[in-house]
Amino acid sequence: IFIREPEEIKFKYMSNMTIRIKRSATGVIDVVPIEEYIVGVVSGEVPISFEMDALKAQAVAARSYVLKQLEYNRNNDYDVVDTVMNQVYLDSEQLKNRWGNDYVTNLNKAKMAVLETKGEYLDCNGSVVEALFFSTSTGYTENSGEVFPTQQPYLKSVASAWDADVSPVYNDYFYFKLWDFYNKLGLPYSDNLYVEPVNTTSTGRIKQVKINGKIFSGDDVQYLLGLRSTFFSIIQNGEDITINTKGYGHGVGMSQYGAQGMALNGYKYDEILKYYYQGVEIKKI
Repeated sequence: IFIREPEEIKFKYMSNMTIRIKRSATGVIDVVPIEEYIVGVVSGEVPISFEMDALKAQAVAARSYVLKQLEYNRNNDYDVVDTVMNQVYLDSEQLKNRWGNDYVTNLNKAKMAVLETKGEYLDCNGSVVEALFFSTSTGYTENSGEVFPTQQPYLKSVASAWDADVSPVYNDYFYFKLWDFYNKLGLPYSDNLYVEPVNTTSTGRIKQVKINGKIFSGDDVQYLLGLRSTFFSIIQNGEDITINTKGYGHGVGMSQYGAQGMALNGYKYDEILKYYYQGVEIKKI
């Protein structure tokens, strides 16, 4: 039986806008047309199995994010890095390794999400939106001012109940031996562990926590222990420590799994974007 291989969609570029990407593995700066860059971000940031409207929402958020980075970095050597420090970008070689025989089919799906939103970005009061996003909410997204130094009017806390149904990391557990737990936090050993939240966000994420008399930021505990988020509880059982986390990522802006849950419930990409980014308009470059 002769099976016709799918043909790869080819982009035609009307615009010469390019993105300078610093590759974390090599330090080389690649210069890539913007829509091609967005394909690499959509493919790198979310599972390609996501619904088309979730992929399209990701494409518009990623395009908005990089347009903002172009504003910030016009006098620098590069606009973005290819990791979660900005947004994950994978080139065609990396995607061939990831997808194997499904490369063309999957790439075409990502390209359709980008083509069908070509040039679209989020605007608030005449400015490009700082379109932050993250993997999985705790059931709510965060107010940007409770996590980052400034509060943006479009980055307000909203309920995000869909994540619980679709994200594999909505709830997660991390296990440590007591000595290892203290070691990672740089604390002296003690048989007794005292944990007291000092300050939380309005949705319950830990901003500051006192552990055996020493105050840590929630970010420090997350980083030092390799947790998924700052929404955590710590339980001691003798020599064993169990930490339960909820959500994955900083919690500000669009939840990627929330977007997937919304798409599965029939929401279109523009509705998803306007839900997670309050008071925005979708405009075209």
